Amino acid sequence: MQVVKEYMQRIYEFGLYPDEYICHNKQGNIIEIEEPETGKRRTVLTFCSNDVLGLTHDESVKQAAIDSILQYGTSNSSCSVLSGRIDLHRQLEQEISEFKHLPYTQLFLNAWMAMQALMDAFCHLAIPVPGFQNTRETLILTDVLNHGCIVSALANAGNRSGKLFSHSPAVRVRAYRHCDAEDLARKLQRHARPGDRIMVVSDAVFSMDGDMAPLPDMIEAMSKYDGSVLVMDEAHASGAIGANGGGIYEHFGILPQDAIARGVSPLIMTTFSKFAASAGAAISSHVAELIPLLNVSPTSIGTISLSPPQTAAALQSIRVVRKNPELVQRLQENTRYLRAKLAAHDFLAIGETNVIPVVLPPEIDLKVYARELLDYGIWVSPIWYIAKPRLRITANALHTREEMDRLVAAMVKVRDRLYKPTISA
Repeated sequence: MQVVKEYMQRIYEFGLYPDEYICHNKQGNIIEIEEPETGKRRTVLTFCSNDVLGLTHDESVKQAAIDSILQYGTSNSSCSVLSGRIDLHRQLEQEISEFKHLPYTQLFLNAWMAMQALMDAFCHLAIPVPGFQNTRETLILTDVLNHGCIVSALANAGNRSGKLFSHSPAVRVRAYRHCDAEDLARKLQRHARPGDRIMVVSDAVFSMDGDMAPLPDMIEAMSKYDGSVLVMDEAHASGAIGANGGGIYEHFGILPQDAIARGVSPLIMTTFSKFAASAGAAISSHVAELIPLLNVSPTSIGTISLSPPQTAAALQSIRVVRKNPELVQRLQENTRYLRAKLAAHDFLAIGETNVIPVVLPPEIDLKVYARELLDYGIWVSPIWYIAKPRLRITANALHTREEMDRLVAAMVKVRDRLYKPTISA
């Protein structure tokens, strides 16, 4: 532990550890936070919440969670295949399948476990079966900026969970350039071998860059490899893009069935922590046989199932979204407005979604910048420890134009105070 102690001491000395705050009260985007070191409390307007549609305080969502506790208790106390499956799980899976236009869905506690279960199930077929032998290797191609849950699962894709030395055929993982379908096509041509089982994995909306995967071009590149599998992580796409919040397929005006028609098998991972006022994840497919395989993967069978209140909150949230597309439209309007305001004040906001990364001059200490914004009652996230430095601002459906104006005005004031550009003669 001495190395850990010395390392963390250096982290603190160089100011590299992110500031943390304790929330005491949340009402929409107005939050009371406490600085743990000083105990100081202040009320702030947040632009760092992933509650993109503002449903965590929706009365029907809260009541659904409460009702589920009264009926089932706080936990299912087991994994799904033993005694932990409840009717709410079935209802939620059906709702997601309809929302994503894929008929079969499996639930997980979070995206990290969903991705690991997928690797276990697809690459290693989850559990050994007497007399059955798979001899086909797996080639997985991944966007270089994919989310950590994907990266972690792929790092362990060569061995089945719970069995360090796997006897399955090899799994080869290769990266392609960010959102570059041409490079994806080149890498497929270079690395694919006859008989390979091919999988391509990508974020739909990238959580630190706010841009979108070029889905139609990816399907085009993959259509030359019949039976290839395309996994889209829609954590930041569900409820945020597409006319009704349906995600990246809806955004591009296509359906998963269009990919199927081109010989590409679509898988969609939906998560509930952003648009669905809950926690948990799901994988949807048009292949019925994948679902029981996911359900008995080591990741699933060794873990408790999604709790009743989480399941109920996610279920009701998705129903609200599907019945009220104006929530999604309001989010998208706010995104356009805030991006335009930032550009009008010479801020470099990259991407195109409600995840709005703002790149500041390198001379500005992001941590100091964010602390000074707190003095104006504005809470945003400075990022430097998991991606290239930027402020990560998130717009949501509850923000008013006055609140967004207030954010930009505060950002201008802090920038003017911290940044003095050199004027050349």
